[in-house]
Amino acid sequence: MDMQTGVLKPRLSFWQLWNMSFGFFGIQFGFALQNANTSRIFSTLGANPDDLALFWLAAPVTGLLVQPIIGYLSDNTWHAKWGRRRPFFFIGAVLAAIALFLMPNSAALWMAVAVLWLMDAAINISMEPFRAFVGDKLDTSQQTAGYAMQTFFIGCGAVIASLLPTIFEAMGVSNATVNGSIPDTVRYSFYAGGAVFFLAVTWTVLTADELPPPDLDSFRKERQQSRGLGKAVAEIFGGFAKMPPTMVQLAFVQFFTWIALFSMWIYTGSAIADNVYGTTDAQSTAYQDAGSYVGIMFAVYSGVSALAAFILPVFARATSRKIVHAVCLAIGGLSLGSIFLIHDKQALMIPMIGVGLAWASILTMPYAILAGSLPAKRMGYFMGLFNFFVVIPQIVSGLLLGFITKHFFAGHTVKTLMLGGACMVIAAVLTLFVTDKAGPVKAKA
Repeated sequence: MDMQTGVLKPRLSFWQLWNMSFGFFGIQFGFALQNANTSRIFSTLGANPDDLALFWLAAPVTGLLVQPIIGYLSDNTWHAKWGRRRPFFFIGAVLAAIALFLMPNSAALWMAVAVLWLMDAAINISMEPFRAFVGDKLDTSQQTAGYAMQTFFIGCGAVIASLLPTIFEAMGVSNATVNGSIPDTVRYSFYAGGAVFFLAVTWTVLTADELPPPDLDSFRKERQQSRGLGKAVAEIFGGFAKMPPTMVQLAFVQFFTWIALFSMWIYTGSAIADNVYGTTDAQSTAYQDAGSYVGIMFAVYSGVSALAAFILPVFARATSRKIVHAVCLAIGGLSLGSIFLIHDKQALMIPMIGVGLAWASILTMPYAILAGSLPAKRMGYFMGLFNFFVVIPQIVSGLLLGFITKHFFAGHTVKTLMLGGACMVIAAVLTLFVTDKAGPVKAKA
């Protein structure tokens, strides 16, 4: 029986967990292509390294606006055939596929920034309800396994998507810029990503069902009473005062965690080009080679996260979810910071293993801990609100990291990665103060 609702939820089989999570394979195709290639695209179109963080602000600001709204809307949606979350999966997939096709065809920097807004908004429309989907369908004893399955697909999707430019180059596609245009390897990668995003999410839409609200008449009555823009806005923003204590504690952990991740996604390309390849010229062959190699690095950490996704719950059962999360964050932070000391590209794979462990835990443990403290009927809304503590640190990073890099690190972005690593270690310490109501995770997946 689910502890949050008192309703008996059926225990799902492995393949049912597989089908309901498979859409994340496509979603991560979009995010991985964005994370590994956006700075490369911006630089190719003429962006200054000091301004990269500002251009990336499009992504977190979009998430800040979209996620709580989509969470609120999906909580208050029910369709007899399509359910509560699946309509949003599908709408987001269509829009994301369009954006992924548009991004590599940007002819100017402002166009690429504008498409990033569209792409991130579309991905968030699909992604946010997926987090609530686990809380909707799974008994408390299976929720950690549900988030672990999502993490597995996130890792698998990110591995393939991150490697796509390298794969296309090996197939003979040009990796060079021509008159400042985006390389064909990147262009074809985004085309493939758009197709995979749409198909994977559609698979989940068609193969996974949803549980209706426990009291459908009551649900419809509440939905009728909450209609109106004023009431919707009041509910969306009024939730800050009603956050469970566990959510507040996790907010501080997320703040420092996502500063670290944002610094990694923004600056790894330029950092490796400077620290390992010895160039800062975005039009040079060496810079583009560094960009492709960063895709390989990101594939490694994503692959590690896919493997770790099913191992971490085992350690969580033996200790606790917050202990596992703290240890993984500490390992990830030290690994990210160590990139500063590495000048051989082959050795760069070692810290990516540690980052992969941290990424697996980041995608699993906070959501599993949080799900146990949330009211079931507002699961989507609070999961969307929780995303504030993912995007706010990214906005802070966008506003400050460029200034810090320019004035304190003399433009050497590899030092910014060290700062990110330190932030992740701080997040590890803060995790120890989180209250996990479920305690040790005793139930098996």
